[in-house]
Amino acid sequence: MKPSIPSGTRDFSPEQVAKRTYIFDTIRQVFIRYGFQPIETPAMEKLSTLTGKYGEEGDQLLFKVLNNGDFLKDAKDLDNYKKLAFQIADRGLRYDLTIPFARYVVMNHDKIALPFKRYQIQPVWRGDNPQHGRYREFYQCDADVVGSNSLLNEAELVQIYDEVFSKLGFKVVIKVNNRKILQGLAEVLGCPDKMMDITIAIDKLDKIGAEGVKKELEQRGINGELFPTIQQFFAMNLQELATFFANSETGQKGVAELQQLFNYLKDSNLKNELSIDLTLARGLNYYTGCIFEVKVSDENPVKMGSIGGGGRYDDLTGVFGLKGISGVGISFGADRIYDVLEELNLYPDFKNNTTQVLFISFDEASQLYALNTAQQLRQAGINAEVYPDLAKVKKQFEYANKRNIPFTVVVGSDEMATGLLAFKDMTTGQQEKLTVTDIIQKLK
Repeated sequence: MKPSIPSGTRDFSPEQVAKRTYIFDTIRQVFIRYGFQPIETPAMEKLSTLTGKYGEEGDQLLFKVLNNGDFLKDAKDLDNYKKLAFQIADRGLRYDLTIPFARYVVMNHDKIALPFKRYQIQPVWRGDNPQHGRYREFYQCDADVVGSNSLLNEAELVQIYDEVFSKLGFKVVIKVNNRKILQGLAEVLGCPDKMMDITIAIDKLDKIGAEGVKKELEQRGINGELFPTIQQFFAMNLQELATFFANSETGQKGVAELQQLFNYLKDSNLKNELSIDLTLARGLNYYTGCIFEVKVSDENPVKMGSIGGGGRYDDLTGVFGLKGISGVGISFGADRIYDVLEELNLYPDFKNNTTQVLFISFDEASQLYALNTAQQLRQAGINAEVYPDLAKVKKQFEYANKRNIPFTVVVGSDEMATGLLAFKDMTTGQQEKLTVTDIIQKLK
C-alpha cells in the first residue's frame, strides 16, 4: 500500500515544528501575562455536545466518530441522515475549543473561581474543502473569560491581539462589531426573527459581493428591496447608528457597548489598527455582543483570510444547564499565521533550538570520550549530540551538513591525549584546536 495522509491534514518536519512552537510560545507568553490559565479537553466530544451550536452549515462540517461494535444492527431509519448519525455515532471530533470549554465550565463550576480566565492551544477538525490557508485539521489558540459581563475583558482581548502580532512582527487590522447592532438592524428592517439569516448573508459579503448577498437574502425570505437600507447601514459611523436605532433598544445597546470599548482603549497606544466593520457578522450562533476578526494589514504583501476572531457569548453554558454565566473569548488561527510568517520571512534563527555541536569519533574509545565531553556541553546549556555509529569520518561530516549543524568536534587518539579537540565551523570551514572549556566559552 502506498502511504498517504487524509486530505486537509499535514505532517510537520523538525524545522516546521520549531516554527510552530515559536508561534505557540509567543501566544502562550502573552496569554499568561494577562492572567490566563491553561486547560486541555479531549479530541472527541459527545455529538450531542457539539451539534446545534455552530449553525446548520457548521453541523455539516462536524467529523463524526463511529461507535464501537455492530452499530448498524439497531438502526431504524436509513433514510434520515441526522437520525442515523446519532444511531451509529455518539462522538465527534471537536469543531472548535469554545463549546468544549463551556462544557468544561459547567462540569467544573464548583472548582473554579469566577471570573475564570483560561487559554487553550489544541487541534480542531472541520470537514471543509482543503485549500491554501484552510485545513481539515488545524490548531486554535484560544483565550476566554467567563463569569464577567465587563467590557474591560473585551478591551484586554484587543490588547492581547495587538501585543501578539507586534511580537510576531507584522501589522494586522483588528475589526470589531456587535451582534446587538445586527439584531437592531433586523428590527429596523421589520424582520427581527430573521437576524441569523441576515447575519449569515452579510458574513459572505467579501466572498460573494453585494449582488450575491442580495440574492441570498431573497433566498432566505427577506425582501430584496430592503438591501439599499442595509447598504446605507454599512457606511454609518457610531453617531449615525445611534440615530438609525432610535426605535431599537437592542441596537442602541450595541452602539453603547462599542463606544465603551473604544473609550477603554483610547489611551492604550495600540500598534495595530482597530476599526469598526459593520459587515462583520461571525457566522456562529452563540455570539451575542462584541465580535472580533483579525486580518493581515494591506501593508503586508500577503493574501490571507481571517487569522483570528472571537466575541461575547452571554449564555453559552446555558445549553448545558448552567444559566446566567456570560463569557467572551478570542482565537488565533495558528496555521494561517504560520503561512503569513513564512511568506514574509519573519521567523527568527532557530539554531539555539537545535543541535549546535556534533561530536565525530573514530573508534569505541574516542566515542566514549565524546559521550562524556558532550555531556559537559549539555550541562553548560549547549545542545550537543554524538554520532552514534562508527562510520567513516566523511559520512559523519555529511550528516552534520544535512542536519545544518553549525559546529563539529572531532575526537581521536591525539585529541584524547592532549585535551585539545578539533573544533570546526561548518559554515566557514575554519578549524582550530580548543579545550572543552574554550569550546563552551566560544559557543556561549
